[in-house]
Amino acid sequence: MLNAKSIAALALIGLVTCAPAFAADEWNTSAGHTAAGAPLGLHGVDPVAFINLGNRIEGSATFTETHDGVAYYFASKDNAEAFKKNPGKYAPQNGGYCTYGVSVGKKFDGNPRYADVVNGKLYVFLNEEIYKAYQKDTKGTISKASDSWKKIQHKAVADL
Repeated sequence: MLNAKSIAALALIGLVTCAPAFAADEWNTSAGHTAAGAPLGLHGVDPVAFINLGNRIEGSATFTETHDGVAYYFASKDNAEAFKKNPGKYAPQNGGYCTYGVSVGKKFDGNPRYADVVNGKLYVFLNEEIYKAYQKDTKGTISKASDSWKKIQHKAVADL
């Protein structure tokens, strides 16, 4: 006869072995959670201002929108509303990970201090050295990253 502990253990085993695989590390976020209950993306930089103005402007928690479980800060209510209407247009490419890293099958931090907007899309990079390497072949790096992202998007950073 099964007791309560045995039933609980069997239920837990069933959840672990039968649950669908959950995505891991699909978005590059800061540690911890925002007041919106989600981790912060793009280091708190306003992605709408970045794309529309070509300028890295810090967002404010006052203007927060969440997309795919990631919170983004905005410099204004208008920018937050623009993002809410079309997050796919403004969210950083490759989950906010370093585009050059993704092009070689890795998920490195994407730092908005080193970023580029190409054809209305935001690409971020790990550091100045990596950004300079990217500038030597922007189209090739973006193309490789796009292909690689399809393969690594749902993989945990530790598995790459």
